[in-house]
Amino acid sequence: MKWEGRRKSTNFEDHRGGMSKKMGGGIIGIILLLVGAYFGVDLSGVAPLLEGGNTVVSNQPVQESAQEERLREFSQTVLAETENTWGRLFAQSGKNYIQPIMVAYRDRDNTGCGLGQAAMGPFYCPADQRVYLDFSFYNDMKTQLKADGEFAWAYVIAHEVGHHVQNLLGISSKTQAAQRQTDQVSANKISVLVELQADCFAGVWAHDVQGQGLLEAGDVEKAFNAAQAVGDDRLQQQSQGRVIPDAFTHGSSAQRLAWFKRGLQSGDPRACDTFDGQIRYW
Repeated sequence: MKWEGRRKSTNFEDHRGGMSKKMGGGIIGIILLLVGAYFGVDLSGVAPLLEGGNTVVSNQPVQESAQEERLREFSQTVLAETENTWGRLFAQSGKNYIQPIMVAYRDRDNTGCGLGQAAMGPFYCPADQRVYLDFSFYNDMKTQLKADGEFAWAYVIAHEVGHHVQNLLGISSKTQAAQRQTDQVSANKISVLVELQADCFAGVWAHDVQGQGLLEAGDVEKAFNAAQAVGDDRLQQQSQGRVIPDAFTHGSSAQRLAWFKRGLQSGDPRACDTFDGQIRYW
């Protein structure tokens, strides 16, 4: 992606010097967070349980390697591009786009949704409208998930911003209500629809930057590889040697790739209706 020299978002908080922000939910909040999916987690469902608590602030200086500095600048640039894309699309539809905040942290951080930990992978917290990233996950993608490259990381950010878009559109609250009224297997299926839509929204953003001529050779393929790498079937096979479809919460590799491609090809949020018209959102 041709990103050097482009605008970097100022909606950025660096917590790598130490934990800060609201501490919510105590041990219950921590447990709820840790049972989330390894990647692309949406904490909308647990956020209402984790509000309140104390504030811990750290002003320690941040030291970063050259790789971390480049990854931070790239991440801020990607966030700025998502602001451009969704700001325009929301305005065209007569809606107001509230920009999310990106938070960089190391190891763990106190969030509006409880304690976040690096092992969870990147996640979005609707309670404070922030995307949380531990940059070490970039290397995890390369070494553990075999999803290398900056644009694979851009897909990660765009997916989490997709959850923010769902939050703004009221999709998150509607799907949470539906999950509370059903059994676990059905709730998992709803979660899959939510995650696949976030993949499609990531594709909508990719369509926009592709149209601006910002993508380089191999970028799209890296995003395709990342989408497939985090499919439930592939992750289950790697971690436990078998696949349990009823336990899927994010969708199979084929599904995640297909919905990302749908957004990429159309550039239209209306093409991302994983709910088959049951939820009006655009």
